[in-house]
Order: sequence, then structure tokens, then C-alpha cells
Amino acid sequence: MMRRIMSLLSIASLLVSVTNLHAQGYPNQPINLVLPYAPGDTGDVAGRAMAEELAKLLKVPVVPVNRPGAGATMGTESVVKAKKDGYTILIAPNAALISSRIMNPETVRYDPFKDLTPLGLATRSPLILAVRSDSEYKNFQELIEYAKKNPGKFRVGTFGTGSGGHFMVEIISSITGAALTMVPFKGASPAVTAVLGGHVEAVCPALGTITGHLKSGSLRGIVMSSKFPEFPNIPTLDQLGYRQRLWGVWWAFFAPAGVPADVTKVLLPAVEKVAKDPTIAAKLAALGMVQDYAPPEKLLSEIREEHRTVEEISKKTGLIK
Repeated sequence: MMRRIMSLLSIASLLVSVTNLHAQGYPNQPINLVLPYAPGDTGDVAGRAMAEELAKLLKVPVVPVNRPGAGATMGTESVVKAKKDGYTILIAPNAALISSRIMNPETVRYDPFKDLTPLGLATRSPLILAVRSDSEYKNFQELIEYAKKNPGKFRVGTFGTGSGGHFMVEIISSITGAALTMVPFKGASPAVTAVLGGHVEAVCPALGTITGHLKSGSLRGIVMSSKFPEFPNIPTLDQLGYRQRLWGVWWAFFAPAGVPADVTKVLLPAVEKVAKDPTIAAKLAALGMVQDYAPPEKLLSEIREEHRTVEEISKKTGLIK
């Protein structure tokens, strides 16, 4: 009899604990923030800075989880497949949602419009093509001339197949007639390590990944997708006489599609506060990144517009049929 009473009391206590837990509302346990990048990548640095501030706002731990690979699509897909409870969220780059899907539809099977809930755009950074400072290629023209004379021998490390860097390499090859060879890595940081070690001739990451190397002089910028005040001497394609536009990188927060309304009600204002936080903005500006918040509806509009344009350019340049 005493055992039965004790068992019933234990069950009752457990039920009370569960009821209290639910009564606390969302969130009442740690949140995993998936970072589909290698440690040290621009997105990783930005994500960790924002995770720390999110934890303060939400009053629960926000745990950064690195899941790099395939141009950020592996980590993105893991969130698409995660439980729809708000305890797994994502900060992903535009390439994982747009160019990767356009260029690799057979492997990138998720639909960013159907499989993810946008929470807000957070930050941006230009893409940059850079070489070692002791490289024989002093400028864009010298690089292109070498690549034309030596087809396939000029290797460019990128964040992975379908990444923004991959798309930039393909566009440069198309408009110049140079046969640049794209070499995919599991993250931008490993690609940077490869160029520093002489395993590839150049690297094409987000500016923030190599800001320190540019400042120290170990890497030299050749061309960027857009101007950045701290590096006024690195040209853009239009400054070099080309009409083709190059995209930079942006990062935005997402949750799996189908998360409850009470979850997004909490996450949306928290993401906005973090994306507008001046302290975080100051940290990221020093890394070649700019905080640039946009709410979910504007984020979706930008994804649609970029998707349309990237698809058109990909067809014109022969990247896809």
C-alpha cells in the first residue's frame, strides 16, 4: 500500500511539474541556434554575437550549434526537419535559400518559401575575391589574363557548391572568358586556410571572414561585390568596366515552417531588437558587416526578387538550363 501511495505521489508531482512548465509559456528551455558555417566564418561570428543577446532577451540559453557543409544547406535542411516547437532556429545566408537551390535542385530539396518561417533579416557583408599578398596577381586584369592562358589552373576556394562565393566565381568566369576553377570547402574559414597555405590561388568569402587578413596584409583584395568604407581601394566590377552586378551576403533568422503563433510572437520582437542592437552593430562593423534589419514580409520580398534575378542570370550565363 505504501509503495502504491508513494508511486501515486511521484506521478502527481511529475504532472504538477509538467503543468507548471507549460504554464511558463515559450520559451522555457534552451534554444538551439543552428549556424550552418564552420567556426570562425562570418556567419558564425555574427550568429554567436546575436545568440548571446537573444539569450538575455528570452531569459533562456541560446546555444550556437555549428552544422557546416554544402554551402550552408546541410545546416539549413536540419532546421527544416527539426521539431516545430521553436527550440531549434536558424540564421542562414541568402545562398542557402537562393543560389544553392537554383544551381543544385537535385540535392537542395527544401523550399525556402514553404519549409521555413522567416523571422527577420539581420546583417549584410560584401563578397570579396582575394589572393595572398605575395601572389603574382596584383590586380583583377592580371588574374584574369593568367586564368585565360592557363584554363582550369586558377583555383578559387569557396564556402561550398551553390554558395555566394561559388556564384561569384561562375559569374566572373562567364563575363571575362576566364576558366576559374571553383574549389568547395565546408566553410569559408577552411577555404581561407587553404589560400594562406598555397593550396588554392584565391578565395571568395564574405568580407568579414578575411577582414583581419586584409588589415594585416596577409591577403590582398582583388574585387568586391560592393564598396566598403574601410577598404576603398578594392574595386567593384562596375568600377572595372563590367556591367554585371555581384551579390553580397546577407544573413537572416528562420524557424521551421509550422511553428506555433505563440512562438513567433516571442521570437519576432527579440530578433528585431538584436538586429538593431548598436553594440552588436559596432562589433560586426569592425568585421566588414553591417546590421540591416528587415521584417519577415520584406525579407520574403527580397528572397523572391533575388531568386528571380539569380535564376535569370544563371540561365543567361549557362550555369543552368
